[in-house]
Amino acid sequence: MIRTIIWKNNTVVLIDQNALPLAERYVTCKSYKEVISAIKDLTVRGAPAIGVAAAMGAALGALYLPSLPPKEFRRKFFAICDEIAQARPTARNLFWALERMKKIFDQTKNEKQKNLVTKLINEAKRICSQDIEINRQMGKYGGKLLTDGDNILTHCNAGALATAGYGTALGVIRAAREQGKKLHVYVDETRPVLQGARLTAWELKKEKITYTLITDNMAGFLMRQGKIDKIIVGADRIAANGDTANKIGTYSLAVLAKAHRVPFYVAAPLSTIDVSLETGDSIPIEERKNEEVTHFKGVRSAPEGTKVYNPAFDVTPAQFIKAIITEKGILKKPYRTSIAHMHKGKKRS
Repeated sequence: MIRTIIWKNNTVVLIDQNALPLAERYVTCKSYKEVISAIKDLTVRGAPAIGVAAAMGAALGALYLPSLPPKEFRRKFFAICDEIAQARPTARNLFWALERMKKIFDQTKNEKQKNLVTKLINEAKRICSQDIEINRQMGKYGGKLLTDGDNILTHCNAGALATAGYGTALGVIRAAREQGKKLHVYVDETRPVLQGARLTAWELKKEKITYTLITDNMAGFLMRQGKIDKIIVGADRIAANGDTANKIGTYSLAVLAKAHRVPFYVAAPLSTIDVSLETGDSIPIEERKNEEVTHFKGVRSAPEGTKVYNPAFDVTPAQFIKAIITEKGILKKPYRTSIAHMHKGKKRS
């Protein structure tokens, strides 16, 4: 199994996703600031993986704080968490993981600093291991939606690399294959950073799952030809009504899917759902640097002085989503009701 992130010898070890697919190498973060840099520069990416990295970064920050009075230790630790929270604004799992770390701190704040740090490290490791199990459970539910012989379209990378391991959207595909179904995957290249071409294709090749790479603007043509049976994507944040933020280009796919009557599914853990946001209009959308659009691998591909608009995500309205696959079951419309029930612990499938 591909392991995206691990805690090793009081460091955080990440597979370098910027190096893939040409090289499989690892980055060792020895400080929380190095974890922040890894999140910002896409060494680690994907909402669940960012959440795990954030938790481990917070634990790393606590580990290397000097011995302090309890109130000062808390202030310093919470400041570290707040600094990590600034790394990327859209991924809900980043904030969810930091909230868990803060909660553990306050539940055990009366313990000695050394014992508290140990509990923070253990919580970060727990978030990592739980993420893998959550993805497997999600796959079991989602795999039932796929039929032997299906051609599945994916966008961006929602595989093991976007999580602690196994994957969300690709986890569903993995699970279906484990159920004995033969599938073919169409992989959107996913501009401008090519997470599909570089990462999803790498994962599928490694797993020996049959796939075909296409440019983003081919998807509608393939749907019209009847070559796409289902679409499955991941998510970076889901609002209380089911509106879903995911990699830029997802909204276009959803609209095309609706026009061609192709089922459009979202696979995401419950930790990605932000019930504090009524609709997707309130989801913060990260804008990334111009060079992602004007350059490729450091080589300029647009004239100097070109104006750039580079939002990393878009929001797909809930009306275009057939179902949301979670680790507790499959959410169906109306999403405001099914999401509310799920958060109250009522299983739906």
